Amino acid sequence: MSGLNLVAAVESQAELIIDLGALVANWRSLAARIAPAACAAVVKADAYGVGTEQAAKALFAAGCRVFFVAHPSEGVRVRAVVGDAPAIYVLNGLIEGAGRVAPYAVHHLRPVLGSLEDLRIWSASGLGGGLKAALHVDTGMNRLGLPPGEALALAGQAGQAGPLGIDLVMSHFVSSEDPKDPLNAQQIARFDAVRAAFPGLRASMANSAGLFLPQRPFCDLARPGYALYGGNPTPDAPNPMRAVVTLRAPIIQTREIGVGESVGYNATWSAKRVSRLATIGVGYADGLLRALMGTDAHRGGEAMVAGVRCPFAGRVSMDLTVIDVTDVPGDVRPGDMVELLGAAITVDDMAARAGTIGYEILTNLGRRYARVYRN
Repeated sequence: MSGLNLVAAVESQAELIIDLGALVANWRSLAARIAPAACAAVVKADAYGVGTEQAAKALFAAGCRVFFVAHPSEGVRVRAVVGDAPAIYVLNGLIEGAGRVAPYAVHHLRPVLGSLEDLRIWSASGLGGGLKAALHVDTGMNRLGLPPGEALALAGQAGQAGPLGIDLVMSHFVSSEDPKDPLNAQQIARFDAVRAAFPGLRASMANSAGLFLPQRPFCDLARPGYALYGGNPTPDAPNPMRAVVTLRAPIIQTREIGVGESVGYNATWSAKRVSRLATIGVGYADGLLRALMGTDAHRGGEAMVAGVRCPFAGRVSMDLTVIDVTDVPGDVRPGDMVELLGAAITVDDMAARAGTIGYEILTNLGRRYARVYRN
């Protein structure tokens, strides 16, 4: 552990254990599922909170040769650890301005062009003759991407894709986590029509959940993200992915309170029995969402304490959270470790209790944790 991480361990008193072996195993599992299509890796948002450099390096060593990021600065970080060979696509399009296109040339990044303005900026840069790019077609998200009509018009302009360096046409699902949603079939049909107009280009549509749709929309290249980091791409079925993150924290202080005594700001939780409480040094400043508060009306977040699921008591505050450990047999002492995330309490479990999605849980993992990388 580096000196910086040792300082973090003292400050936060909590550790985030990241299993790079599980990350690689998840990528290999998905790659085998879609073969002979290629499997990329989405490593935006600090690789969903687990660390851009560490995740990209491990995935590259495992054989991944295509990466997707959101911003050029993320692409620069990936390029620094994977070398020159892999393709790195930047999803969020182009913005005109001095120096904004330069990183693509310097670091050999590939923009994802999602509007006529993007196409104009890229064409004016003159970089399309030496660098590759992707064409993003909007098949229903209405967020980024050319409408299918504009994409088909571009295809009809003989030779336009060549000078722009476009080597990939892609789209993005709206509701792939719900196999019964008719939007999936509609989007696939729209994308198939666009693909047919660009017969020489590779195609990509499937995200993590898209890899499990019955239509098997694998195309030439899939772009899993959430599933790589242990999130469940099949919410209505058991999770086929391995857990990647484990979040543990030591107990700082314990106490016993009587019936009717309250805990935390605004007294939203009160003891219904003589209760034992344990306080840990993790709060919303560390990414433990305030929505995980436990109140008299709502059971919020949970932690594993000596193998027992224990509920949060009261509001999650900035740096502290209180856990009701009354049901744990035996003594619970300061220094004992509690597990907030792991194999028992998954990112999807925590997200459900916070009324959000696991993506938000992962990408909010705090910087004060001592990060420990395994395998």
